[in-house]
Amino acid sequence: MEDNRDGKMSIYRAARSIKRRDSTVYNALRSIYEDTIFVGEISQLWPDLPLIANLRCGLWYSPKFHFTCYFKSTDGHTNNWSFNTSRLNLHVALLSGQKGGCIIVDATRKGKRFPDSMSKTIPIWTCVLNRAILNYRNKMLDSGLLMNKEVVDNSYCAEDVKLKNHNWDCSLHLPLWVPDTEKAAIEERIERWTNQLETSGADIASISSCLKKPLRPLWISQKTVIWLNEVPDHNQWDFTPIILVSASSSSDVFRNKTTSEFSWNYIPGAGDDEESWARGLTPTHFWSHVNDLISSGPDLCNRKVADIVEKDRVYRAHRGEYAPQVSVKNPKIADDVADVFNVELPLASNMHNDDTSFQRSNDYGTTFWIGSTNLARALLVFDDDDGNGGSEVLVYGMGGSCHFEDFGGFRGAEGAALMNVDCILNCDKESVSINLPDSEAHLHLPMVSSKLDRFSLFNNLPAAVNFAKLNLRKAHRLLVCCRSGEDISVCICLAILTSLFDDKGTFDDGRSFSETCITKLEMRRRLVFVCRFALTARPSRGNLKQVFRFSYWRKCSFCLTILSTLTLFNCL
Repeated sequence: MEDNRDGKMSIYRAARSIKRRDSTVYNALRSIYEDTIFVGEISQLWPDLPLIANLRCGLWYSPKFHFTCYFKSTDGHTNNWSFNTSRLNLHVALLSGQKGGCIIVDATRKGKRFPDSMSKTIPIWTCVLNRAILNYRNKMLDSGLLMNKEVVDNSYCAEDVKLKNHNWDCSLHLPLWVPDTEKAAIEERIERWTNQLETSGADIASISSCLKKPLRPLWISQKTVIWLNEVPDHNQWDFTPIILVSASSSSDVFRNKTTSEFSWNYIPGAGDDEESWARGLTPTHFWSHVNDLISSGPDLCNRKVADIVEKDRVYRAHRGEYAPQVSVKNPKIADDVADVFNVELPLASNMHNDDTSFQRSNDYGTTFWIGSTNLARALLVFDDDDGNGGSEVLVYGMGGSCHFEDFGGFRGAEGAALMNVDCILNCDKESVSINLPDSEAHLHLPMVSSKLDRFSLFNNLPAAVNFAKLNLRKAHRLLVCCRSGEDISVCICLAILTSLFDDKGTFDDGRSFSETCITKLEMRRRLVFVCRFALTARPSRGNLKQVFRFSYWRKCSFCLTILSTLTLFNCL
């Protein structure tokens, strides 16, 4: 809708202008700060349960999370429901089984009490997992394996095991505001999604042994009434609670609030869509400078944010990291027009800073290597705390860190596991100085996100797989690393496993690849295998497409080579 010729502004443009004016950095940060108080109060009601942020919005709403998860709202949109095997979040189920439940934090701008990730995506996830676990236990019970194990571990008789399975709740639990017609449509798809999970190669046995009670979601928002003297003990419930906390108020209008110093407008779900308002600020930056930012007020907040982001950029640039200038979108440009660099870089910086602490605080999954494949993935970060003012390169895995430049000096006993690294494949855009006994044991293949280059991964995969093939033939231990440790390095490991390993994770130099047809289902199975060990893996759809395209291209090339050889042989 355009402006009228007489110069008057249309209602549409006026509304957009008002919304843009109210969506300032200070309003967003102050709203997040206020909502964090509510999140903290809820977490204190069940202090034994781990606090988990649903990326990316949820990461703003607490200064410290025990871990992260990735449930997408799009998987729960009406008529678009899905169960995605590339985002299984099995570590959430394992953690919940060990701790007796968990608390997941998220928020939404949509004017709803809960985002669709909490209203439908997570309930679908819990239902599918519960059914897969029950199916697995029934199969084991029929074969006698489960009964023997339960008798040995818990002194149960066969009837007790059968009764336990009979009482295992596999119902679909949705919030009351989801219509019955939508619930019925989702229930029709549950069995198919359960079959997809069972055929994906997910380690259902481990989850079954860890979970003593079925998973079940509970919903808490700022409108939920909780009597503090009657807070139930989560251990007394007959299910494992997945407590879903929607951090923000469900109001869809800006509410003006006034303190003794400032007046500001409350924004529901302010942490959502951070590229449109954060100006390069990340949750780590925010919580490191929260007092300065909140006390600065609306007039000085933008300047404070710019100073924090610029100091961090200079700091990373001095360490040799990729640290571009953060470009702020012109407020006159439409809100839905965004520079692709603004979409990617704040997230990469955020994950680079935050996930390291999550991994190192993780007490339930210290596996760094991908099974027994001699293959590992890692997060590449920089540090200049050596006291000399210089930069040294570190590799963070699921359990510890090691120095690239000096394999003799390790930080902590956990890093000693990396003393056996024989070769390193660096997939980061920036090169680093690495001293290894063999100069050919290090390969740098600069790759970027699929949002920046749709063929970056595809063009480098042949060299990556060949490098892995040469070293794995010698039984060398290969370390694959990238900036975030979540996307590119995971996809490289997936391509290597698909090309050089059989479906059991055994290196066969590509024999099974030449004999079998790599389908999308098989690719998903391999991805699930990788994610069993790389718990923070979040491969992008664009990069996964490149891996599948590479496998298809490699298969065609292999077949053409054989065909050419046979043709030449017949001619002779």
